[in-house]
Amino acid sequence: MSRKRSRSRSAPTPALATGRRSKAGPLLLAGTVVAGVVAAGAVYASPSVLPASTASGEPVASRGVTIPAFYTPPTRLPSANGALVRTEALPLGLSIPGLDGRPMPGTATRLMYKSTDSAGLPVAVTGAYIEPSAAWKGTGPRPLVAVASGTMGQGDQCAPSFALQNPLTLNGETLSVGYEALAIYRILATGAAVVVTDYVGLGATDRLHTYANRLDQGHALLDAARAARAVPGASVTAASRTGLYGYSQGGGASAAAAELQPSYAPDVPLAGTYAGAPPADLAAVMKGIDGSALAGALAWSVSGFAQADPDMRAAVDANINAAGRAALADASTMCVGDALLGLGFTKSGKWTSSGKSFGDIIAVEPRAKAVLDKQRIGTLKPAGPVRLATGVRDDIVPHAQARNLAVDWCGKGANLTYHAIVLPNLGNKILTNHLAPLITDQGDAISWLTDRLSGKAATSNCRSMALQP
Repeated sequence: MSRKRSRSRSAPTPALATGRRSKAGPLLLAGTVVAGVVAAGAVYASPSVLPASTASGEPVASRGVTIPAFYTPPTRLPSANGALVRTEALPLGLSIPGLDGRPMPGTATRLMYKSTDSAGLPVAVTGAYIEPSAAWKGTGPRPLVAVASGTMGQGDQCAPSFALQNPLTLNGETLSVGYEALAIYRILATGAAVVVTDYVGLGATDRLHTYANRLDQGHALLDAARAARAVPGASVTAASRTGLYGYSQGGGASAAAAELQPSYAPDVPLAGTYAGAPPADLAAVMKGIDGSALAGALAWSVSGFAQADPDMRAAVDANINAAGRAALADASTMCVGDALLGLGFTKSGKWTSSGKSFGDIIAVEPRAKAVLDKQRIGTLKPAGPVRLATGVRDDIVPHAQARNLAVDWCGKGANLTYHAIVLPNLGNKILTNHLAPLITDQGDAISWLTDRLSGKAATSNCRSMALQP
């Protein structure tokens, strides 16, 4: 199991990407405030790195940020998926006292729980549960929404639960913005409880974050819903209707979880799923992010899949050059802000010995291609109603592959509400065409999900797919 450790950026890079916690030089444009960044895409860390935190007792540091000891997993985990490993109070960075003395929007608890990774092995995942101060006014007991965050990065300091406590991390070495707070707080305002997953390896210091891995993300999200029921003081129960919410990387996670729920977590009463801009076809998404403002996301996905799968590791090892090894190692501790400033608009051909892009290389490497093919979302019928939204101008998580997911699901008889978001072109490859639909659709997405949590039926519009962009 790959382990992370602190190392200096000036240290030699022994493998394709070490997965170790590193330090970067001062950020370019360090005073820049990134208001919101989301993306998904398709990268690698040496699986032989030893556990610095657990072996030496020293804390793990990532780009000058000390990761709390809470995030270091124990050597043994519970047997049940979703079982709590530990909890502690989590102070929200954005909170105000309510008139009744309770904090607004709620009271948060940091979580570590057990899940199962894509290799079928136990894994510790961290996250957060928030008990809302607002009353639930819908029918039935207070419901739960499991939130899958959009892209935060691959460094442990980028974890969504960490961002709830530290909405802005800016120290000259890393830049992370907790942009998902807007959606989370809007959901809490409806009276629904929220649980947020940090995904596999993001936050937890025992391995590299397996970015955009369908099974890892889907399992982690469903197990977060299970874990929420056992949080001390939580008002949600096994009878609480559960919704899944995610955009971009989170949209892929929620879409995957909706497909996996019948076989992996039938005990989670899934009432509805919102999947915004889901990266369903990673081969297409790799082409979208290569050379874009968030080219660093390509490094994250290649590193993650190479860590998890020997066939992908062999393909990357055979084609990576020295610059690529250094870039992937550096990216493995970056947050989105770091990636925008340090790797923005880089073409992956600069990282390969042949000058070909990662996408072109994987396309002609049968075993590596098979790894991405196994990540395809849309081969299973999702449970419950799903709202799939995609911006027709999205060039980071391409619109066409998201629409194809809708067609695939409709063909399987899914109860699907497909929503194509039509906006003008706001700039090629600079994230604006990807971010704008997130903002413009958020209110409608939360309203749709709230209706499902209230027990209202959803009507599929699959019959009109041929007429929709």
